[in-house]
Amino acid sequence: MEQYEHTCMIRGDGGRAIRAILDRICDKWTMLIVATLEQGRMRFSHLQQHIPGISQRMLTLTLRNLERDGLVSRTVYAEVPPRVEYALTPQGESLIPPALTLARWAIEHNGEIQASRDAYDARSK
Repeated sequence: MEQYEHTCMIRGDGGRAIRAILDRICDKWTMLIVATLEQGRMRFSHLQQHIPGISQRMLTLTLRNLERDGLVSRTVYAEVPPRVEYALTPQGESLIPPALTLARWAIEHNGEIQASRDAYDARSK
């Protein structure tokens, strides 16, 4: 564990910078948006169709935050009506490999985690 002690103290801010970034990329919708945009540039409506359960408001807020963080680019085309497309930036694309690793871990350990939850719930009753 010693090798990781310094990670929470980066920039002497008590880990606030890391927590803020992890809060963003571990958010409920961020990884779904990033994974969807891995397929390529998409319009807002197509993104919403490909992400079941996301509201227009949450998609808008999450896209704005991802754009602010430099993970997603937003391109507005001067057309009537205006066309807006979203795409991953190179920084956003760099999130795909670790996200896939984490997803693979979740798939591999899903059975064990569910068994632990079931055992815990049974003890708690």
